[in-house]
Amino acid sequence: MESRNFLPEWHNQWGVLLAWPHPDTDWADNLAAAEICYTEIVQAISQREAVLLLCHDDAHQAHIESVLAASSSERGRVHCVQMPYNDTWARDFGFITVLVAGKPRLLDFTFNAWGGKFDAALDNAVNAKLLQHPLLTGQTLEAHPLVMEGGSLETDGQGTLLTTEICLLNPNRNPSLDRAQIETQLRSSLGVERILWLANGHLEGDDTDAHIDTLARFADAHTLIYMSCDDPSDSHYGALQAMQTELQALRQADGTPYRLLPVPLPAGIYADGRRLPASYVNFLIVNGAVLLPVYGDERTDPIAIAQTQAAFPQHDIIPIDCRALIAQNGSLHCVTMQIPHEVVTA
Repeated sequence: MESRNFLPEWHNQWGVLLAWPHPDTDWADNLAAAEICYTEIVQAISQREAVLLLCHDDAHQAHIESVLAASSSERGRVHCVQMPYNDTWARDFGFITVLVAGKPRLLDFTFNAWGGKFDAALDNAVNAKLLQHPLLTGQTLEAHPLVMEGGSLETDGQGTLLTTEICLLNPNRNPSLDRAQIETQLRSSLGVERILWLANGHLEGDDTDAHIDTLARFADAHTLIYMSCDDPSDSHYGALQAMQTELQALRQADGTPYRLLPVPLPAGIYADGRRLPASYVNFLIVNGAVLLPVYGDERTDPIAIAQTQAAFPQHDIIPIDCRALIAQNGSLHCVTMQIPHEVVTA
């Protein structure tokens, strides 16, 4: 069987895929605030690498370009691509890159909007359309019937995958497959050797069914940074305490425990009576920096910045206010998908 390597996020990147919100998406009522957040994200990324930016049509692209022109974005690194899309969660419908014999293979898993919760036909067609872009000429797109989202997969780049049972074993994704069959497909498609499952952990307002990228992340092959809760009165307390116990029991391939860095939940942020899924570990690693979602919490934002800096001592930590994003139940990592440098050689 061909050897595959599922690349970690800290692997050298060409750029990042994003899809800019437009009025025909669920962002319509919060578009101005969302665009401020997107501008900050594009600005931070483009100062370090490229941005592949989905836009709706000519008018939408012209609007985006005018917004970015007023920012300090490096416009020469922003490449707009026009196509229809349902929503903006590029992490979950964007292609996942593995190396096969040193060459990139772009995996196109089936996206069903987290178990059929929303329309997803346009999002599910994005990757095939992206392969028509000149920057991606010559790349191979490998379609998979397995329903899978990028936010549900976390790798150390050395053959270990971290994921959650609540999401991957949910019958709203692959009801005809059991755990062993899903593991077989993960091993064959991603090339992973070890699959670490978390049974506990979930954030209120998260409609992805507990994506790992809201709960625990690799900072390197030896370090996990994770959401924690020490307040027994918080509804997350039991599940996150149980998840912490699971993380403490995990072992690296050589049998040693992981270095664990906890980050506290911010105080509850609510909209229309529901708590929003504010996670500090929903960060994005880019070349030389970590874009860290923050939520205006004077107590926990500084702790999150300090813990993220401890996890990434060689990176700049760039806080970005993501309260506009969690209003739509996601955060910074959810709206982005990194593109390794091997993918674009032009």
